[in-house]
Amino acid sequence: MKLRLLSLCVIAATSTHSFAEEAKEKKTWDVTSEVGAIVTSGNTSTTTLKGGIKAKHHLENWNNEYKLSGIYKEDEIENEAGEREKERTNEKYSASAQGNYKLNEDHSHLFVYGSYDSDYFGAYRNEAVFSVGYGLRLFNSDNMYLNAEVGPGVKRFEYQEDSSELDDSGNSLAGESENEVIGVAKLDYNWQVSENARFTQLLSMEYGDTNTKTVSESALLTKINGSLQMKFAYNITHNSDVSEEKKNTDTETSLTLVYSF
Repeated sequence: MKLRLLSLCVIAATSTHSFAEEAKEKKTWDVTSEVGAIVTSGNTSTTTLKGGIKAKHHLENWNNEYKLSGIYKEDEIENEAGEREKERTNEKYSASAQGNYKLNEDHSHLFVYGSYDSDYFGAYRNEAVFSVGYGLRLFNSDNMYLNAEVGPGVKRFEYQEDSSELDDSGNSLAGESENEVIGVAKLDYNWQVSENARFTQLLSMEYGDTNTKTVSESALLTKINGSLQMKFAYNITHNSDVSEEKKNTDTETSLTLVYSF
């Protein structure tokens, strides 16, 4: 059950079915799948799986985007009895959808966004966000662009079961859920370095009274063939307010294959 999402990503990524490339013609659907796996054995035994699916739907008045991703990791540790056993050390799943309504101005839109994150080892157990706002292309050239979005939203989040956070009355917030109004902002930079290489930088922020969450993804994609790319990415997630047993910043370095169809 816990690997169902990643299994779907792997199936999509390894599918042999492909569509004919439409030269310089914008497709109605633009779908990419991403998968990576690391398995080691011997003196150290670990298993790491990472996968994702992203779909863009281009309509006359709307540009919609849907994302699904997950990561799962197991490490072999030595228990109190001196025996070695596998232990889950990371497990996170994310889903999001965004609808962009095109305005009359070039490269501007109104957006509606919703997301849900389930993280067994992060600062918060679950997070759900709904927001609306305005987006604009700040810079555009032949080989690069910079988009920006900003707007208000609401967020519902659940504390981890082992959280040491307390409310104003001194009661434990472990396993409890809260709602708050937030402000959201995002910068999306894309640079086509060469015919076979592309650099992307995504920076997003969710600002609230309880916590401010900042996410950064820097990625370099290199083309292997017409449909297959290799992606090297470095992700940073920073939460301003976390319980004492958690760190404010999580980082992730990944090397994955990206298949377009």
